[in-house]
Amino acid sequence: MSLQVTLHHRLPGFTLDACFEAPPGVTALFGRSGAGKTTLVNAVAGLLRPDAGRIALNDTLLFDSAARVNLPPHRRRIGYVFQEGRLFPHLTVRQNLLYGRWFAPRTSTGADFDRIVALLDIAALLPRRPATLSGGEKQRVAIGRAILSNPALLLLDEPLAALDAARKAEILPYLERLRDETGLPMLLVSHALAEVARLATTLVLIEAGQVRRSGPAADLLSDPSLAPALGIRSAGALLPARLAAQEPDGLSRLDSPAGPLWLPHVAAPLGTALRLRILAQDVMLATTRPSGISALNILPGTVTALRMGEGPGVLVQIEAGGIPLLARITRRSAEALALAPGQPVFAIIKALATAPDDVGA
Repeated sequence: MSLQVTLHHRLPGFTLDACFEAPPGVTALFGRSGAGKTTLVNAVAGLLRPDAGRIALNDTLLFDSAARVNLPPHRRRIGYVFQEGRLFPHLTVRQNLLYGRWFAPRTSTGADFDRIVALLDIAALLPRRPATLSGGEKQRVAIGRAILSNPALLLLDEPLAALDAARKAEILPYLERLRDETGLPMLLVSHALAEVARLATTLVLIEAGQVRRSGPAADLLSDPSLAPALGIRSAGALLPARLAAQEPDGLSRLDSPAGPLWLPHVAAPLGTALRLRILAQDVMLATTRPSGISALNILPGTVTALRMGEGPGVLVQIEAGGIPLLARITRRSAEALALAPGQPVFAIIKALATAPDDVGA
C-alpha cells in the first residue's frame, strides 16, 4: 500500500499545505491540537474537498483538483474510526459488525467475521447493544465494523482520545495485533506520543498545517532536533528487543541490539518481539562503566549529536548497537563530562523507569 497526499486548503486562521507519502504499516499524523491532522484524514476519506491537490491510494486516484477527480466517500474503500464509536444504538454488536459488510466490494470475499471477532476479543459482546458497553468495548466494535467493510486503508482519528488510561491500555494491544496480523495499512491521528511510539512505523510531524518531517518513526523520535516539536518531556527513542527470559525475582530479561535489558515482568511468551520506548529523561550517562550502582541496565554507546536547549538542559543522542538513544541531562553535566560527538559513553537506565505502556509488540 502506498498513499500519496499533496493538498492545499485554507482554513480559518491558517492554511493547510501538506505533502507526504504513507508506506505500508501504521503511519501516524502527529502534532498539536489544531495542527490540521483531522482535516487531512477527512480529505483522504472524502469528507472534505480540498482547495487543490492530489490524493492517490495504490493505483486509485481519489482526488485530483487539476483533473477534476473527486471520488465520493463510499467509493474510496476507506474505513474510518472516530474518537467515539458511533455505533447504531438500536442494533446489537453483531448487527453493527455486519453492517460494515454492506460497504465491502461485491467481488471481494472481505475479512473473515469470526477471525476479526476473535482478533478483537468481542465474541461475548455480540448479543449486546452499545448502551451496555464500556468505552473500550465500543471502540473495539467500531474498529471491527470498519475492518469488515474490507477497506484498502483504515483511518483512525484519535481513537483513544475519549478513553481513560485503563481503557487505552486495554485497546493498544488490539491495535498492535491488527497492525501485525491483518496487514491492513492504517493512518493514525494522534497528539499522544506514547500511542505513536507503540503503534507507528512511519511518522508525519505536522506543525500549523505544514509537514515538518516525515519518515521512519524510530528515526524521527530519536532525532534531538525534533524534540521541541515532539515535546521535550516526551522525547525518547524506540529500541527493538526480544523477550529472552523470565527471572525468578519478577524481572524480565530482554535482548536488544544495544545489549541485555531488565524490566518489570513483561506478560508475553518467550521470544516475543517487542519495541520499547525509553524516555530521554530516564537515561543517565557516564564516561566510564559505573560500578556499585543500583541501576541494572548499562548500555555502551557513542555520542552522535548534542542539542543545547534554551534552558539548562541538553539532549544527547547516542548510538548503542546501531540503535539511536536519547539522554536528557543538564548542560553542567554535559560540560563536566566534556561530551562531544564520537565520544564513548555508557547509557544507564533504571529497570523500573520503563512504564508498562511503553512496552509494545
